[in-house]
Amino acid sequence: MFELSAAYYDAVYAFKDYAAEAVRLHTFISSRMPQARTLLDAACGTGAHLSHLREHYQVSGFDIDPGLLAVARGRLPDVPLMQSDMLTVDLDQTYDVVTCLFSSIGYVTTLDNLHAALRALRRHVAPGGLLIIEPWFTVEQFHDRYLNLVTVNQPDLKLARMTLTEVQRADPVTRSILHFQYLVGTSQGLSTFGEDHVLGLFSDAHYRAAYEHAGLTGIEFIEEGLDGRGLYVGRG
Repeated sequence: MFELSAAYYDAVYAFKDYAAEAVRLHTFISSRMPQARTLLDAACGTGAHLSHLREHYQVSGFDIDPGLLAVARGRLPDVPLMQSDMLTVDLDQTYDVVTCLFSSIGYVTTLDNLHAALRALRRHVAPGGLLIIEPWFTVEQFHDRYLNLVTVNQPDLKLARMTLTEVQRADPVTRSILHFQYLVGTSQGLSTFGEDHVLGLFSDAHYRAAYEHAGLTGIEFIEEGLDGRGLYVGRG
C-alpha cells in the first residue's frame, strides 16, 4: 500500500495538525467517557496521533503496513505497536477507546469488509467503551478527475506528489482511486514512482448498519469531527 512512500509520509502530511486533532479527540472522549484510560488506534500509520494522545491515555496501535509501522516504532519505541489487518485483528485485549482515524476505514473497500472490520474492532472495545471512526468521503462528497499537488521543500528532501482521482461506479459500494505520482530528490539522486490507493465510498447508512451489526449502541455522527470529515461513535 505505502511500500514506496512510507519513508516520505510524514513529510507529505506535514500540513496536518495532529496535535490539535488529538486535543479535539480527547475533549470529545472526555465528554462521553471521562474515565477512559486506555486507547487502541487501528491503522495507526506513523503514530503521529498516538504521539499526542499518549499525553492522556495508555496507548497502543496496529497497522498492516510494515513501512509505516517502522516509522511509528522509531517515533514511539516504548508504545506497543503491532502489525495486523483490521479485518482480522485479534490482540486478546480490550481498551476503553478504539479509534480508526484519518479515513483509514476507507481502505476496506467493500461492505463485507466494512462489517468484518467493525466486528473485529468491536471485540477490542471494553464494556461501555467507545469505538470512534473517522470516515472517508461519500459518493456525493468525492470529486472525480480531481488534480492535487503537494510539495515538500526541506534542506535534504525535495518532493512533489501529484494526485489524480478516479471514481469507479459499482453497486452497492462505489470505489475511489487515488493515483499518486511522486518525484523525489535527495543528495543520493532523483527517483520517480507511482502508487494507486483504493478506498470505498461508504454512505452514512453503511456505517450505521455496520456499527449496529457489530453490536454497538448509542451510534452518533459528529459532523465537525477532527478535520471536517466527521466522526462516528458507538458504545460497546
